[in-house]
Amino acid sequence: METEILRISDVMRQKKEIIQAAGLLRQGQLVAFPTETVYGIGALGLDMTAVEALYEAKNRPASKAFSLQVAEVSMVHKVAAYVPRHARLLLEKFCPGPITVVLPKAAAVPYKVTGGRNTVGVRIPAHPVALALLQAVGQPLAVPSANISGHTSPLSARDVYADMAGRLPLILDGGICSVGIESTIVDCTGSKIKILRQGAISEAEIRAAISI
Repeated sequence: METEILRISDVMRQKKEIIQAAGLLRQGQLVAFPTETVYGIGALGLDMTAVEALYEAKNRPASKAFSLQVAEVSMVHKVAAYVPRHARLLLEKFCPGPITVVLPKAAAVPYKVTGGRNTVGVRIPAHPVALALLQAVGQPLAVPSANISGHTSPLSARDVYADMAGRLPLILDGGICSVGIESTIVDCTGSKIKILRQGAISEAEIRAAISI
């Protein structure tokens, strides 16, 4: 498979390119794109065939879950059975932004996405290319980092190409990621939050947000 890199410098002026990428995703194909943290590789998150292709492209064990990205807070209900108060506070405070909130999964989310778990990670990225693509697709995307499992997370389109060329048809080049480290993952399924991965947002900031 040939992998194309498509530079996106202005999402408003390059709507045609965004629609092209969204079309590939709707067909069940994979597209890499920038977020504020690292580059991600997206697939239709509720499509079993697309998710299986994503596992294969990354050489990722099936037991490792994918988080789902959506375009806005109002779309969270598509993937979560419900949103507890502390999760809602975090979404309102930090989204779009570098946080992944773990919630009870909705019935529509395949267990293939969640690694067999009853929970799902949800994120709203703060990057214009990512948000434009998510809006154009109109569906949740499974989005891990755009690298072979175990390799360094990519911060540029060239990094993605070096690791993933031939494994996906398209990489959207939106420049260097501004944050450069993965999102903070917060489990909100219990009575108290649990930080599962330290990331761009500190634990102190997380706890301050839910103490309101």
